[in-house]
Amino acid sequence: MNKTSLIKVRGFHLDIYQHVNNARYLEFLEEARWQYLEDSGDIEYFTSLGYAWAIVNININYRASAYMGDTLELTTALSKIGNKSAVFHQVITKAGTDKVVVDADITFVVMDQKTGKAVEITGDLLERMKLHTQD
Repeated sequence: MNKTSLIKVRGFHLDIYQHVNNARYLEFLEEARWQYLEDSGDIEYFTSLGYAWAIVNININYRASAYMGDTLELTTALSKIGNKSAVFHQVITKAGTDKVVVDADITFVVMDQKTGKAVEITGDLLERMKLHTQD
């Protein structure tokens, strides 16, 4: 399942060079993941089990600059499920174009909130996450 979000670049997103600061892209990607979780119902599902998603690695490629007034389209998809971790693949393009600004792979674990430990992704949890993997 791919989820698409839009973000308009504002003045406070810019750095001294008048393009989006690299750190802001991490915030944009996080906002898109939150929208993904809200729209899929996963926030309620994971909370009901006492689980949370914890980011353990982010690999980001900066491909082009974005500027004030640009509308960015963020595509988020669950691309891989492992034994104890999974990966979101996210792409930011300039809306209405194929121009890739950023692409990123974000690895996370499903963490038991009581123990603070990663849980194995098996059974119902695995089936739930498979519903959202990229086609």
